[in-house]
Amino acid sequence: MNAFFSYDPLWTQTLTMPFMRNAFLAGLCIALAAGVIGYFTIARNSAFASHALAHIGLPGATGAVLLGLPVALGLGVFAVGGAWVIAALGKRASEREIATGTVLAFATGLGLYFARMSSSASQQLQAFLFGSILTITPSQIVGFAIFDVLLLIVMAIVYRPMLFSSLDEQVAQAKGVPVGFMNLLFMTVLAGVITIAVPAIGTLLIFALVVTPAATAMIVTNSPFKAIVVATLLCLVSIWGGLVISTMFPAPPSFVIVALSTLFWGIAKGIEAARKKNHRA
Repeated sequence: MNAFFSYDPLWTQTLTMPFMRNAFLAGLCIALAAGVIGYFTIARNSAFASHALAHIGLPGATGAVLLGLPVALGLGVFAVGGAWVIAALGKRASEREIATGTVLAFATGLGLYFARMSSSASQQLQAFLFGSILTITPSQIVGFAIFDVLLLIVMAIVYRPMLFSSLDEQVAQAKGVPVGFMNLLFMTVLAGVITIAVPAIGTLLIFALVVTPAATAMIVTNSPFKAIVVATLLCLVSIWGGLVISTMFPAPPSFVIVALSTLFWGIAKGIEAARKKNHRA
């Protein structure tokens, strides 16, 4: 018990180490990407897809280890490929749920099969499930930053039609919005965000970065743009705060990050419930 709550008096020195600087920079890039796509994920009722795409990347990650290829490459190829399959099979929201579950089941089974073929792939499986933001390399950060720039450019171009098709797909289609393309683009971007976030937080906890901050933001503001900004800030505070706290009181950073993200959501829900109660009174 004492070991669990131990305090590291040298935590300020740890924060200045190169691997911590890499973790903070990676957190900034991940928070920006997750904050931007998180709002649209909830607006499109695609929270399950964000969780599923992370697991769909599993066979890509383990298969890449078997072939001696970069893990991120395999993860990205399978995540994007899975996103395209889901978008193609599920034209409507209800159909996408079925397609997502089907692709998820197949990909998970294939990933476990690859993991059993090699001890190195099996070891990669644990890192894939739980992530390790403290092992992010400078080259990965450069990749994250390039992705963020491309993401912001794309979203700036398609923001209005993407928002319209997210809030009311049928009306958007009647107004001439290319709903099918917007669905495909959204799933592709979501797969990209998952690809850069998984190395840091892992597949099991990805929900806490992509969905939970956005859900919290949508409680405190009704404006889509403000919700995106708030979600990004909440995600950033969760990651950076998690890194600092896990350094002060040695604990897995992923756990603390998720705990903070969930805490913010719980506080927002509590305030919302109190306001509704007072309004009824």
